[in-house]
Amino acid sequence: MGAAPVAIALGAGAFALIAMALVRRMLRDNRLARSRAAEQIAGLRARVDEYEALLSGGREIIVLWASAGEGPRFLGQASALLPPGRRAEAVLDFASWLGEADADRIARAIENLRVGGRGFELTLKAGDGRTVRASGSLLGNGAALRLRPAAIAPQGELVAAASVSQATQTATDHATARTVLASLGKPAFLRDGAGRLVFANAAYHDLARALGRKTSESQPAELVDYGLLQRNRAVLGDARKPQSTMVTLGEVGDFEVVDFPVNGGSAGYLHARQDSAPRDPGLSHLSAIIDALATPIAIFNPNRELVQFNRAYCAMWDIDPNWLKLGMDERAILDKLRTDGKLPNEPDYQGWRTRHLSAYQLRVPKELEPWHLPDGRTVQVIAAPAGPKGGVIYVFEDITDQLNLKSQHKVVLDVQRSTLNALSEAVAVFGTNGRLTLSNPKLSTVWKLPANLLAETPHIDQIAEAAARALPEDGATIWRDLKRSIIDLNPTRSDRQGRITRADGKLIDYAIVRLPDGQTMMTFLDVTESANYQRVLKERNDALITADRLKDAFVQNVSYELRSPLTNIIGFADLLASGAAGELNDKQHSYTDFIRASSATLGVLIDNILDLATVDAGIAELQPEPQDVATLVDKARAGLAATFPDIDGEPSLNLKVIVEPDLPPFIADGTRIVNVLYNLLSNAARFSEPGGEVRLTVSGRTGRIQFVVEDEGAPMSEEMRVALLDRNEALAGPVRQRGAGLGLSIVRAFVNMHGGTIAVERREPRGTRVVVSLPSDAAMAGAAE
Repeated sequence: MGAAPVAIALGAGAFALIAMALVRRMLRDNRLARSRAAEQIAGLRARVDEYEALLSGGREIIVLWASAGEGPRFLGQASALLPPGRRAEAVLDFASWLGEADADRIARAIENLRVGGRGFELTLKAGDGRTVRASGSLLGNGAALRLRPAAIAPQGELVAAASVSQATQTATDHATARTVLASLGKPAFLRDGAGRLVFANAAYHDLARALGRKTSESQPAELVDYGLLQRNRAVLGDARKPQSTMVTLGEVGDFEVVDFPVNGGSAGYLHARQDSAPRDPGLSHLSAIIDALATPIAIFNPNRELVQFNRAYCAMWDIDPNWLKLGMDERAILDKLRTDGKLPNEPDYQGWRTRHLSAYQLRVPKELEPWHLPDGRTVQVIAAPAGPKGGVIYVFEDITDQLNLKSQHKVVLDVQRSTLNALSEAVAVFGTNGRLTLSNPKLSTVWKLPANLLAETPHIDQIAEAAARALPEDGATIWRDLKRSIIDLNPTRSDRQGRITRADGKLIDYAIVRLPDGQTMMTFLDVTESANYQRVLKERNDALITADRLKDAFVQNVSYELRSPLTNIIGFADLLASGAAGELNDKQHSYTDFIRASSATLGVLIDNILDLATVDAGIAELQPEPQDVATLVDKARAGLAATFPDIDGEPSLNLKVIVEPDLPPFIADGTRIVNVLYNLLSNAARFSEPGGEVRLTVSGRTGRIQFVVEDEGAPMSEEMRVALLDRNEALAGPVRQRGAGLGLSIVRAFVNMHGGTIAVERREPRGTRVVVSLPSDAAMAGAAE
């Protein structure tokens, strides 16, 4: 038992020693790792410093934007582009050393680079006339801008030139140098010490022939002015380094000529700029025309390589011009467009692309199937052979608007056709050649023509023959007359219309209209039924007019005939009441009072009938004169008292009159106004309880006199209120039920003649209120009307 603690203690000690050894080893390894990392960082920093020193010593300016939050860094010599004394930072002030247009171009290009990640290469013109090349590209999370004179070769070309220069300088003679240059895929040349061309490779001869120059192996064509190369070399001042010069070789494009010294002379080659690559010689004369076209065009050679495209092509497919380069395979372009979601959504894309690329086998132009793009556009693609050597020319046309217009046009035509077919008139349009160009089914119905004949755009002579068979009595004659109007080419001809009476009893209204395009439109409408209705209505109207005239004559005659016996009745009743024929007892007096009251009522009724007859005949006239309103009211009250005498000593009417003082002067026909007041009061009294109160209130307003008659009789229904001012007699009902009597028709007529208004109101709980408003000067009101 005593050995266990000893073993545990020994084990713990051994573990502690091992742990300490491991910790020391880890610390030593960590120090070694830090030391190696520091050495690597120092080496990287030294290399970066070397690169920066190399770039800073170059005859170009490089601007670096490391990240969005940091400012730009500048490398290179400011004197390469800017006037002496200016720092490299001033290069971003483009307006100070570039033209206005170029300053805007490069500013926009830098913005697109930093925001949209789109690289660029531009050729700019400095204020002192020098040509400057600018290229922008992404650099990790940042961006880089390189600016250099056009005579300085870019970094990649200098490397290529250096390798070619080294190979040629190691050659012991020109034969070896020729072997090196012949292996280049670019146009290359060799000059002797006097600057004469002594060798050119195959690519150089192909370029010369594309330019139309005569060239051979023994005497290569001179494509570049050797004096220009010498002057540029003198300006640059270092004849030992490769130099670059920008040249334009006709329609083929822009090139950079890179030349360098070799033993016993110089060598060089031509590098086509990316934005101006050499073109297919067979298509070069079309370049300017194609680029100026608004129609998108792309041309591919037999190897499916892009050899020509225009700005409209890039715009249609929203392709970055810096991405699309000459020589690209069409399959790569299609794949890019599909990735960007700009091609039709085809389930079998590979099969669709194969069918599309079969256009390279075409021998004649062909319209390919339309492309229905995801953004809703429809593009028509036309493929045509590019030339005898093969290739294809694609012409793209956005036909979305055309299809929409065609669809809308079809809808409009369908609507117009449906509208035309729904017309009750028959319509026929004839062209200048006399043929039917448009019609509706009603034409066949009206003229009994075969429907299949009208569908064949027949000549009018054929229609006349068919009408003659359908209407043997007069069909041919009618259409012969219509034909004269259709074939009339007189420029002064005018539209006309009329009615045709056919032998079968049909009445056809027609119209002939000259259309602006020289065609003639004819419309036909069968009005037989409506004409018969019109004739019947006219006959009935004439009969009603005659009956109304007879009625008026009868009313006037009867009224005059009734007045004579009525006068006798009134006279004898007055005689009896006066006691001239003997004293009368109370009962007899009561009888004579009733006779006299009824006679007065009958007299008023006859007067109303005569007045109404004169109004209907249009011969009623007003005699406006200054009136005293109180006098007019008294006359109406006296007439009312005669009509409603006292019964057994009790008054049958409780009339209250209120005339406001200071009424405006009133000019009116006094007789007519008394008649209006009498009829209003008598109507109120007639439909009131015996002894019921009837109130007449006369007031003045601005330029108007207002008469208000109120009673406490039975309430008036809505139907009776509407009929109140009608000329007809009261509606059927109990004796004391209020109605619209003949007297109120007289009221309406005389109020209208005075230019006044009538309003009828229902009082609660019982009674009626009638308001008559008249202008204070009826003569002026009549003149205004």
